[in-house]
Amino acid sequence: MITLRPQDLPPPDAYRLLTSLVVPRPIAWVSSIGSDGSFNLAPFSFFNAVAGSPPTVMVSIGSRKGVPKDSLRNIRETGEFVVNIVSEEMLVAMNLTSKEYDYGVDEFKASGLESEPSVEVYPPRVKDAAAALECRATQFIPVEGSAYTLVLGQVLRYHMRDGLLRPNGLVDGQLLRPVSRLGGAEYAALGEVFELARPG
Repeated sequence: MITLRPQDLPPPDAYRLLTSLVVPRPIAWVSSIGSDGSFNLAPFSFFNAVAGSPPTVMVSIGSRKGVPKDSLRNIRETGEFVVNIVSEEMLVAMNLTSKEYDYGVDEFKASGLESEPSVEVYPPRVKDAAAALECRATQFIPVEGSAYTLVLGQVLRYHMRDGLLRPNGLVDGQLLRPVSRLGGAEYAALGEVFELARPG
């Protein structure tokens, strides 16, 4: 068995190792709006659900050359964001929005995507996304020793394409067809779905 300490690796190698071991990671395709009214859309794979009541998600957002990324800047300014779920048919468009654009560039337009007004928050959502979560930021937590900030957001409204929600209240993952992040430039589709009941 290979055993490594992160501090013995160059930072890029330590990052690549971590992101290829903690897999698959769901992708938060975050739409936000700046105080100047500019739209932003960017994907983040340090993302997950962290609480059920109230429903709360987290997105960890880094900085670029010591400057907070546009998404973090916007969320701090407005306190709101939308997590659009990336499904297989949206993968290419999502990848286009991962480019490092200058502040104020509208990634919706740059990637040929249409926006849809949200209901509870000001940032728009991706019109063709199969699902989206409108969120209000509740906490900003600096990740000690890193350039990342953990953003917690309470979900205020869910949007789901017709036919995704089953009668039992669960979304049909095989119809949602979510894409997840692996290491490097690798992604994964859902694959086999099976049930396993908890013991007892």
